[in-house]
Amino acid sequence: MNDASASDAARSAKNSTALQVLARLGFAVNGLVHLLIGALAIGIATGGGQTDADQSGAFRQLASTPGGVFLLWAVVIGMFALGLWLLISAFLMQPQDSKRKWARRGAEAAKGVTYFALGSTALTFALGGSSDSSSSTSSLTGELMGNPIGIAVLVVAGLAVMGVGGFFIYKGATRKFTEDISVPGGTVRKAVLGLGFAGYIAKGIAIGVVGILVIAAAFTHDPEKSSGLDAALTSLTELPFGVVVLIVIAIGLIAYGVYCFIRARYARL
Repeated sequence: MNDASASDAARSAKNSTALQVLARLGFAVNGLVHLLIGALAIGIATGGGQTDADQSGAFRQLASTPGGVFLLWAVVIGMFALGLWLLISAFLMQPQDSKRKWARRGAEAAKGVTYFALGSTALTFALGGSSDSSSSTSSLTGELMGNPIGIAVLVVAGLAVMGVGGFFIYKGATRKFTEDISVPGGTVRKAVLGLGFAGYIAKGIAIGVVGILVIAAAFTHDPEKSSGLDAALTSLTELPFGVVVLIVIAIGLIAYGVYCFIRARYARL
């Protein structure tokens, strides 16, 4: 198959009604996951948390709920479809600036791979299995600490994660997220802008803390410090007024979840 044929096939797949509907499902189930993570984070802040405040914790919560397995399968389908749609979008992207093209392609592809990973984790729970992202992250960190190159990789990874967090904050503060959706008018517009603003900044802060903990783990040779999102949110409770900060971030994550539901309806596909 030549490049032109591949591009035509990819464009046809991207524009297909079925894939677009499933991609919108992906945004919706991503919203559900963030709603659950926000609720679990509030549980940590109030001392009532019984499971990790991360994606695995959210899937575990669904698995333990009557009928939750059906929602898990919806998450699996939606995440895989959204991941595929993003990968196709990355392949078809043609900005005029070649350097920008590859940067944007890389960003879209990375998001696609992330959604595939989330779909795979959800699939494990849907099939009756279990997964602990905190333990997996801590274990990988411990393995990398076995040599100087591994420590350097952790520092670079931590900086990269902090960069992602910073981008989320920037996207929320400047309302750049409006480029991704067809913002409705009237009162709904104000709600969308408010939810996106709060949601992106809250998620950015949470991701940034994850990156800081990865770097801290590298310098202190303590893999337990790098245990993903749950460890990042839990660590906030150790700071002055940390519980209040955690509750604010949790509410922001819930706002991001609601925004994802709106994006499912108004996303530019």
